[in-house]
Amino acid sequence: MTNKPAAAEQLRDLARLRRVRDRIDREYAQPLDVEALARGAHMSAGHLSREFRRAYGESPYSYLMTRRIERATALLRQGDLSVTEVCFAVGCSSLGTFSTRFTELVGVPPSAYRRDEGRTTAGIPPCVAKKVTRPVRNREAQGQQPHLA
Repeated sequence: MTNKPAAAEQLRDLARLRRVRDRIDREYAQPLDVEALARGAHMSAGHLSREFRRAYGESPYSYLMTRRIERATALLRQGDLSVTEVCFAVGCSSLGTFSTRFTELVGVPPSAYRRDEGRTTAGIPPCVAKKVTRPVRNREAQGQQPHLA
C-alpha cells in the first residue's frame, strides 16, 4: 500500500518543480538564483536543489546556465551582437563565467562559435539549426561516444 499523504506531497513538489523550470525557461535573462527560485516555490533552497536534481538530473543553476547558453548560441549564429553583448543579453553578469560554461557545453569558445557557426548552419531552417546545435551537457556527451568494435 502507498502512503497517500506522502504521494500527494510528492505530486505537489513535482508541480512546484515544473513551475520553477518553466520560470527558468521564461526568465533566463533575469537575475535568478536558487534562493529566489525557492522562495517563489515555497521551498527551502536546499530542498529545491535536491528535488530539482532528482527530478531533472541537474541542479537548478546548471539548468539555468544551459538555457542561457542555448539562447546565446542562437544569438551568436545571427552574428548581430558581440560575445560580450550576448553574454549580458542572456543574463550572465560575468564574461569569464559565460565563456567557461559556453566552452564546457558547446565545445568551443563563444568567439570561435560566432566566427564559424554561421557558415556551418547557413541554409538550414532555424528550427533545425536550433536542434542540431543544442548544447550537450557533459554527462549526455559521455553516453554518445561511438563504440568501436
